[in-house]
Amino acid sequence: MTIKDNNKLEIIVSAEDKIDVSNSQEFERKLQIAYNQGYEQIIIDFKNVTRIDTCGLGKLLSFYKKIRVRNGELRIINLTNDYIKKMFKMIKLNKIIDIEGIE
Repeated sequence: MTIKDNNKLEIIVSAEDKIDVSNSQEFERKLQIAYNQGYEQIIIDFKNVTRIDTCGLGKLLSFYKKIRVRNGELRIINLTNDYIKKMFKMIKLNKIIDIEGIE
C-alpha cells in the first residue's frame, strides 16, 4: 500500500491485491495517517485490488463517516475488478462513496 500526495488538499492511497481480515487494520492505519495530516480529500486507488471482504467494507464505511464529520471526501478510483464493481453496486456503496466508473 502506497501513499501519494497530489497537493495539500488531496492524497491518493493505493491499496494492493486484497483488503480483508488479514490486512484491514493496516489499510485503516494508512487512511488514518492521511486523515491526521489534514487532507480534505482522500482517494483510494483500487487498480490492483482483486478482493475485499466485510472487514474491508467495514473499514471503508467507518472511515467515510469519520471524514464526513470534517466535511472531507472519500473517493475510489481505478476500480477494475468486475466482481468488486458488482458487489459495490449491489450494496449501493456508490450511493454513499464516490466511486469512479459506477453510476
